[in-house]
Amino acid sequence: MSVTDLSAAERERILAKAALFAPPAATLADGRRELVGLSREELTAEMVAIGEKPFRAKQLWHWIYHQGVTDFSLMSTIAKPMQAKLAEKFVVGRPGVTTEQTSTDGTRKWLFGFRDGQQVETVYIPEEDRGAVCISTQVGCTLSCKFCHTGTQKLVRNLGAAEIVGQFMAARDSYGEWPSPTDGAARHLSNIVVMGMGEPLYNYENVAKAMRIIMDGEGIALSRRRITLSTSGVVPMMDRCGEELGVGLAVSLHAVTNDLRNEIVPLNRKYPIEELLDACRRYPGASNARRITFEYVMLRGVNDSPAEARELVRLLKGIPAKVNLIPFNPWPGSPYKTSTSEAVHAFAEIVNAAGYSSPIRRPRGRDILAACGQLKTESERAKRGAEATASSAVAAE
Repeated sequence: MSVTDLSAAERERILAKAALFAPPAATLADGRRELVGLSREELTAEMVAIGEKPFRAKQLWHWIYHQGVTDFSLMSTIAKPMQAKLAEKFVVGRPGVTTEQTSTDGTRKWLFGFRDGQQVETVYIPEEDRGAVCISTQVGCTLSCKFCHTGTQKLVRNLGAAEIVGQFMAARDSYGEWPSPTDGAARHLSNIVVMGMGEPLYNYENVAKAMRIIMDGEGIALSRRRITLSTSGVVPMMDRCGEELGVGLAVSLHAVTNDLRNEIVPLNRKYPIEELLDACRRYPGASNARRITFEYVMLRGVNDSPAEARELVRLLKGIPAKVNLIPFNPWPGSPYKTSTSEAVHAFAEIVNAAGYSSPIRRPRGRDILAACGQLKTESERAKRGAEATASSAVAAE
């Protein structure tokens, strides 16, 4: 069997496994169908199924994704009898906002709830004239990276396209950024980083569908250059992502030897560093203008030595790359410490001197547990807290 055949077989295995964690059907208990998350073709088919002309789909697409309207009665280009017909059969929904917190540095975090009671966290990180929405793709995570708080929450299920798109739309609701800004107009919610809870490439079909909706020029109209998808290294799906979506790629690397990466990023046992970096070299569109970002969490005494910085430079040879150095963000019970400022800056100097941009990420939203690697649903935190209290009570008896 060739390498290509093996890769195709592995992709099929990943997609089959994803189906085991499929989101619930996008139909309400009363039988109405959720329109958010449908492709243009699916939306057209829904209109034809109720006896309407295909052009209705174009109208609805504009109202849902350009104007951000959720109430059919406010869709003024649609006649009232048609508005009533749509309201009877369909709904334009949003995730429910369970909690909303704003950090002292302006970072905002939402705990979003879905119809089946599951929840995820989403974060908006503002800059002076723009900002990025960090979107989740799974409830929990299957990867168990040792330094990541999200990884301590078991995978419950994948998010559907509506739930993924809905996080960005709900964030826009919060900031009143509708209708979608046109080309040249300022956007506060200007970028998407698919870096929240979960491994996006283990939920590829739903993530890809959501990104196509977000990139559609007649709706939200966010350029693929403004979207970055982060993966821990699901190599067979990286090729497909590059070919079909062409969004920016970020790779959670965090170690320069297989021995250490096997320990702190267990996925490395399946797709070791050499295979991962080969996939990066193949990634379509990677260039000096569109560099692959390598995320590197700085763990004191674990991966932050000058020797490891030099090995990182060696590994990245030939890849258009930048390296984000991320000071470890502690969370309750975490086994690691943040690298010293001196160690981080010494590491950065070595990487910069080799010609790779190596910014040190400024931690954002730490006071609301919204920083990188800190996301975990409040329900899971509360559950763990209750279990700990119960255990203490039993021990006291």
